[in-house]
Amino acid sequence: MAVNETSDCFLTNRVLEKYYLSTMYSLEFIVGAIGNTIVVFGYIFCLKKWKSGNIYLFNLSISDLLFLCTLPILVNSYSQDQWTNEGSLCHSNRFLLHANLYSSILFLTAISVDRYMLIKHPFRDHTLQKRKTAVLVSIAIWIGVILELLPLLHFLEPLEPSNNYKCLDYASSGEPVTNLIYSTFLTVFGFLIPLLTMCCFYVKMVRFLKSRREQLSSALTLERPLSLVILTMGIFSLLFTPYHVMRNVRIASRIPALRVPECTQGTITTVYIITRPFAFLNSAINPVFYFLMGDHFREMLMAKTRQLWGRLTRREVKE
Repeated sequence: MAVNETSDCFLTNRVLEKYYLSTMYSLEFIVGAIGNTIVVFGYIFCLKKWKSGNIYLFNLSISDLLFLCTLPILVNSYSQDQWTNEGSLCHSNRFLLHANLYSSILFLTAISVDRYMLIKHPFRDHTLQKRKTAVLVSIAIWIGVILELLPLLHFLEPLEPSNNYKCLDYASSGEPVTNLIYSTFLTVFGFLIPLLTMCCFYVKMVRFLKSRREQLSSALTLERPLSLVILTMGIFSLLFTPYHVMRNVRIASRIPALRVPECTQGTITTVYIITRPFAFLNSAINPVFYFLMGDHFREMLMAKTRQLWGRLTRREVKE
């Protein structure tokens, strides 16, 4: 059953894409670009000794910056209600967008493992805490994400005059049955398994800290680690779960055999559009992890800032 997405049932979606998506992506670009640029330059110019956690966090910031570079094009596309660029740019834009999503999830998972290993092996004597291991894991993550997303290029539809040269999002492209199979694969292996892995290591972290406190009979506090666990898992789940659920529902609603009414499809698409910016909001808020989870990153950055300010002040005095 073909659906006319120019009907009144899809009018709200066109308004959301033009105003809601363009606004949200603009805000994400501004906040994310500032935060991640500070982090990248902070690591490059301030960090003297790189550790495994720093390597994962640095790769996370690079992933975020690559995604943020695609946002001005998306904003322009949605605000003008058409894609004025070549189809190859449209597809590369969508590819980078999803590459950021799944590389971010995997790097956050790697960070959770690293945090647990740091608590259990504070002297960094475990193989997983070596810089060489972190580099190899990071390379494996990038290669794995690229390989798992290659089929995505098959589902993305070309820009056509019939669709006003619009760059369709992934859930609105391709043959819905096979697309749903691939989307389910991405959901399970790109999101659910990393989520369960992250949960596992954060639970192990809390249990280890509780056991340690009981053994030492000290005033070892669990407030900060526990708050960090809750914050990380809450952000991870709230940002990524609605998007993955609605993406699969959106694709399933397009299957002709299910005969989903046109206006129901319009409603599903509306909810799906709302969840999309939140899935990629992580790129704007990931710098929080550099301050909460980085090894004294905040102190290091502030010390460097005071040093530079002192140099500028002394130079002005001499002049």
